[in-house]
Amino acid sequence: MGPQGQRRRAGVIRTLDRLVLSSFLRLFAVFVLAAPLLFILGDVTENLDGYLEQGIPFERIALSYVFAYPQFMFWCFPIAALLATVFTIHPMTIHREVMATKAGGISFHRLALPIIVAGALLSGVGLVLADLAPRSMEIASELRGDRERRQAFRSTFVYLTDAGGSLMARRLTANDGQMLGPSLQTFPSDPTQPTRYVMADHARWLEGRGWMFEDGYRRELHPDGREVTVHFDRSLERDLSERPEELLEAFRDEDEMTYAELTRFGDRLLRSGGEVGRTFTKRGQRVAIPAATLVIVLFGAPLATSSKRGGGTAYGIGIALATTILYLMLFRVAGAFGYAGTLDPTAAAWIPNVVFLCAGLVLMKKVRT
Repeated sequence: MGPQGQRRRAGVIRTLDRLVLSSFLRLFAVFVLAAPLLFILGDVTENLDGYLEQGIPFERIALSYVFAYPQFMFWCFPIAALLATVFTIHPMTIHREVMATKAGGISFHRLALPIIVAGALLSGVGLVLADLAPRSMEIASELRGDRERRQAFRSTFVYLTDAGGSLMARRLTANDGQMLGPSLQTFPSDPTQPTRYVMADHARWLEGRGWMFEDGYRRELHPDGREVTVHFDRSLERDLSERPEELLEAFRDEDEMTYAELTRFGDRLLRSGGEVGRTFTKRGQRVAIPAATLVIVLFGAPLATSSKRGGGTAYGIGIALATTILYLMLFRVAGAFGYAGTLDPTAAAWIPNVVFLCAGLVLMKKVRT
C-alpha cells in the first residue's frame, strides 16, 4: 500500500473511531443518567409512606433524592457501560458494519479499541465519583431522617486513637473544636522509649496542625524506672490526629464514608476487636465497582458481536439483562461472604470482576477478527 493509500486508511480509521466513540459515549450518558431513576422509583415505592408518616415535608424528600443521585450513578456505571457497549456493537453487527470493517482490513479488536479506552477513562471518573458520592449521600440521609444528625458534643468518653493511644476527656464540642480535661496516654512501639501521659485543662483543634493541649503536664515513665514530669503552657500533640467530628464516633453508614474513612474506621474496629468484614468489603467495592466499568466493556463487546444477523434490539436487550443479572448475583453472593467474614474482604469485592475479566478475555480471543 502506497503513501496515499495509507493516508486514506488512516482517515477511515479516524472516522470510524469517532463514530464508534460518539455512539458509545452518547448511550453511556443516557443510561448513566436514566438508570438511577429506577433506584429512586424503587425507594419511593418502598419508603414514601414511612417518610410522610414521620412528617418529613415532600420538598425535603425530593431534595434528598437529588443528593442521593451521585451514589445511584456510581452504582450504575458498570451497567451503563454494558448497555452502551451492547447497543453500540450489536447494531453494527446485525447491519453488517462489523463485517464491512473486517473486509476493509480493520479487525474487531481495532474497531472496539475506542470503547475500551473510553471504558478505562470512565473507570477513572468512577473512582473520583466514589469519593464524592458519600458526602452527598450523608446529606440525603439527614434530609430523609434515615439517621439522626450527628450530635455536636460528647461527654466523659474514652477513645482509642489511630496511633494506638488512649484519649479520655470530660467534654468535646465539635463545632468549635474544644476539649475539656483531655488526658492522652501513648505507648511506644520501641521498648526503649518511655510511656507518655499528657493531661491538660483543655485542648483546641488547629486546622492543618492538630490538637493544641493547654495548661497541662507531661509525664514520662522510662523503662529503667525513671519518672519525669514537666508542666507546659501549650503543647501540640501530634500523636492525636483525629478531627473533632471523628472523635464524636457517631454512627455512619458505610455508603456515607470515603475510601480513606472506611480504612480508618476498619482499623479502629480491628484494634477494638470488632468485626471488619463488612467495612473492608465495602472499601474494596469502592475501587472494584469503577474498575468493573472497563471489565464489563471487555466482556460485553465480543458478546455483542457473537450473534447472527437476526435478533435485533430484543437480542441486545437480552444480552444486557442476562449479563447484568449474572454480575449482580455474583456481586451480592461474594459480598455476603465478605460481610460474614467467610471470604477475604478484598477477594469478595474483586471476585465478580476477575470472573468477568477472564470470560471477556476468552471471548475477545475467540471473536473473529
